[in-house]
Amino acid sequence: MGKIRITKQFNFEAGHALYGYDGKCRNVHGHSYKLSVTVIGTPISDADHVKHGMVIDFGDLKKIVNEEIVDQFDHATIFNKNSPHVELANELSERGHSIILADYQPTSENMVIDFASKIKARLPENIQLHSIKLQETETSFAEWYASDN
Repeated sequence: MGKIRITKQFNFEAGHALYGYDGKCRNVHGHSYKLSVTVIGTPISDADHVKHGMVIDFGDLKKIVNEEIVDQFDHATIFNKNSPHVELANELSERGHSIILADYQPTSENMVIDFASKIKARLPENIQLHSIKLQETETSFAEWYASDN
């Protein structure tokens, strides 16, 4: 049986600021992110297996992505922990806000690299991450492909 790609889509709201950036995104602002995660594998051929015919149960993929990405990033504000934004992050955190201090500038490009690493670590051995698409606005998105990496 051939390889099949399975895609699950997710939505989350998050804020960020790009320290040192020369445009509007240097200010704290938010996005309604759309995340598409595509994995590739061979459907289970064992007729006695409870998930016969599936590459991966959509529910299992949903659990991984929700735990690693959506539950962490939804309604959080992301700052580069290697910037002076740490002071603002600490103040917001002390006031009860959900803050993520990332090891990187929180661009869509860097976020998909981070997400790919987190998702790949949780996938079963027989399933590979094929691609991730993170849509920041209606017309702007970043994509990560395993074949490019």
